[in-house]
Amino acid sequence: MEYRQLGSSSLKVSPICFGCNVFGWTADEEMSFRLLDGWLDAGFNFYDTADVYSRWHDGNEGGESETIMGKWLESRGCRDKIVLATKFGMDMGDGKVGLSPDYMMRAVEDSLRRLKTDYIDLYQSHKDDEDTPVDATLEAYAKLIEQGKVREIGASNFSASRLKEALDASKTKGLPRYQSLQPLYSLVERDTFEGDLENLCEAENVGVIGFYSLASGFLTGKYRSKADMEGRIRAPRVEKYVTEDGFRVLDALDEVAQKHNAKMGQVALAWLMARSSVTSPIASATNMDQLAELTAAANVTLDADDIAKIDEASK
Repeated sequence: MEYRQLGSSSLKVSPICFGCNVFGWTADEEMSFRLLDGWLDAGFNFYDTADVYSRWHDGNEGGESETIMGKWLESRGCRDKIVLATKFGMDMGDGKVGLSPDYMMRAVEDSLRRLKTDYIDLYQSHKDDEDTPVDATLEAYAKLIEQGKVREIGASNFSASRLKEALDASKTKGLPRYQSLQPLYSLVERDTFEGDLENLCEAENVGVIGFYSLASGFLTGKYRSKADMEGRIRAPRVEKYVTEDGFRVLDALDEVAQKHNAKMGQVALAWLMARSSVTSPIASATNMDQLAELTAAANVTLDADDIAKIDEASK
């Protein structure tokens, strides 16, 4: 498997990143361990989580995903074989939110404790914090890098203007730079990233690890009608895609998938991996069959006609 360099950093990552938001939510600890093992055994090394995962689930308070990952890392002794990404900044309750230096210092210690590791490969600002100057956040990251607790830093859910402001501050003041961006990006959510944000990332060599790459499962083709969503936990997130435009994308994916003897979700990921701006799209699985489909997606190579057909359907 050919790994990809993340921005201008020293990190080399697999062409797909495993999204660990499902741990402690739609995947229990036992299944999470199996998924983590399977991803590594298949030759992939990139895992993305966050302190807030999965606070939204009834009975959870946040930190569940990191805790499961920490138990797995401790039991497997494989810390040096993976690239571990996590994030902070989303609301964890009790005033724990934002990108202030004081909160970062507390948040990183909590994540390190849960992850049972002494360093994070990619520590990310989960969302912008307009109340904290970008310089202050970057200066705090610099301290963590100096202490050896963080190797590289990234941003998530940033606008083009705010990301540029941070990159400019890094350049002019000699501060650590955001080596990656996590934007919302899929074939049914192109507008958020394409345009100014994508152009900036390419011009500044910022790696892109987009989330919701399969649109909460919609691009796998399992939601073909409103009836298909009944009783499914992700239904509220998928409903907005069940439209004429969404079905047009599915039809194109279906056609290309048949040509390659592949699954629709694999083609959707292959389209992302073929984008010059994208380093490693994030995708999740909740069982071993889904994991097998994800790992096989790395072997699907689209030609120019395939890409043109999908582009036309997803405009």
